[in-house]
Amino acid sequence: MMEIKLADPSGFCFGVKRAVDGVYEKIGSGRPIFTYGPIVHNETVVHDLEMKGVRVIEDRESLETLDLPKDACIIIRAHGVGRDIYSLLESKACEVADFTCPFVKRIHDTVLKESGKGRNIVVVGNPVHPEVVGICGWCDTKCYVVKNEEEAENTVFEGDLTIVSQTTFQDRKFSQIVEIINKKGYNANVVNTICSATKDRQDAARVLSKEADMMIVIGGSASSNTRRLYEIASENCSETICIQKPDDLINYKLPESVKLIGITAGASTPQNIIEEVQKYVRGTNF
Repeated sequence: MMEIKLADPSGFCFGVKRAVDGVYEKIGSGRPIFTYGPIVHNETVVHDLEMKGVRVIEDRESLETLDLPKDACIIIRAHGVGRDIYSLLESKACEVADFTCPFVKRIHDTVLKESGKGRNIVVVGNPVHPEVVGICGWCDTKCYVVKNEEEAENTVFEGDLTIVSQTTFQDRKFSQIVEIINKKGYNANVVNTICSATKDRQDAARVLSKEADMMIVIGGSASSNTRRLYEIASENCSETICIQKPDDLINYKLPESVKLIGITAGASTPQNIIEEVQKYVRGTNF
């Protein structure tokens, strides 16, 4: 008989849940609600909010040109933003609901403090991810973004360094990148800013994927933490797939050798979708 196990923890982390819940609470006010960027990297949640009238401001240029109603509320998502966005929002003279994740805010504070001492900043992460863009926006010195070991090896840094990380970066890869930079002889302070929720999910996925015959990773296509979970699961379980919703499994043919299916979900995946996937797998066996 096939067994199904859910990694613990899985799904919404504290910061994402706080931001998503905050948007739904604001909807009840009857005011025009905007989010700076999609509130979460999950298409199902974003679509539901759009159906309820929440509008997404895609980028700084869109914000600059947007003619906002005076009673509008703009929500800052868990990813956070740079200081320049706060200044721009202040000039709009509308309500701002700041749901920056506390873990991300701690990185902003660290970068501001360390660059204030004259240290250059190295951010380990995806240079185009909104969290990383926001982190760089708090640096008063030179800011480098390094996404992998090759870039760490090839980049020539300047001055004293403080190294931080995107909260959802894979912990082992962060350590490897830090080791490469340290071996090059730089005077570097290291602040491991991978959040505990991310690490706990990665550790749980790693353990379960070593046991499972197949892994299902649930999350949005734009979700960085979901991609990290997929990478980790794939390292240990060759039969690993990534989906966004139960319907994505309709055309999937389950190998006969699979006896244990492990399921994990990114921090931007709501509980109801996780439950729907579990129900589908139990009810149909694909």
